Amino acid sequence: MPAHVALTRSLLAGGVIAGATLPVILGVAGATRQGYSVWRNGVSQLGTGDGAWVFAVAFVLGGVLLGLFALGLRRVLRSGRGAPWGPIVIAMAAVGFIISGLVPTDPALGYPPGEPPTATLAGRIHQGAGTLVFGGLSAAAFILARRLRSDARGLATFSLVTGTLIIVFAIAAGIAYRLDSLGIWQPAPAGILEQLSLLAAYSWLIGFGIHYAAPNLSVRPRRRPIVWTPREDL
Repeated sequence: MPAHVALTRSLLAGGVIAGATLPVILGVAGATRQGYSVWRNGVSQLGTGDGAWVFAVAFVLGGVLLGLFALGLRRVLRSGRGAPWGPIVIAMAAVGFIISGLVPTDPALGYPPGEPPTATLAGRIHQGAGTLVFGGLSAAAFILARRLRSDARGLATFSLVTGTLIIVFAIAAGIAYRLDSLGIWQPAPAGILEQLSLLAAYSWLIGFGIHYAAPNLSVRPRRRPIVWTPREDL
């Protein structure tokens, strides 16, 4: 394998690794954190309280891997639809991951236990970074769906559906969070809705990372057996 091909595939593998490992790490952290509710609390709230470093490390490393994926995708998409903008919006999402890991959100919805809800500048920065994450990944899915609709309709449909799920679940999570904060619906499913949005994003990263890292992978057709027919004498 030429060195440039190996490098490109290694960069693209960043998306697959991020998509496969982040839900596991954050899922374990949420399940084992005392007072944390997967139903109610957002993923970002794992960055507060005891064990906040797990979220910080996971999101910063996830952002770095996503940035590598964007570089690899730029090497593959040299021209045509989505060539510049697909990698750009993914890089924006990568920046959002890193900022989210470095700047913690505010206590809210009863987590961490015993801490009252607050609103700080750090919390607003974290929210802005979250917009980059969800907006960037959903935009990338829509951009690449348009690119692939004539060559790989199945993958284009998958990209369109996952992009829609990312943004719809993210908006629904924001509405549920607001309703819970106002006491209208408690506990509202803000956490699980955000998790579903992220799971759609992770599945998209895995699918497209595999697709572009192994573009020549295909199932070879089986050869028809050679049947020997004796020649008739004239």
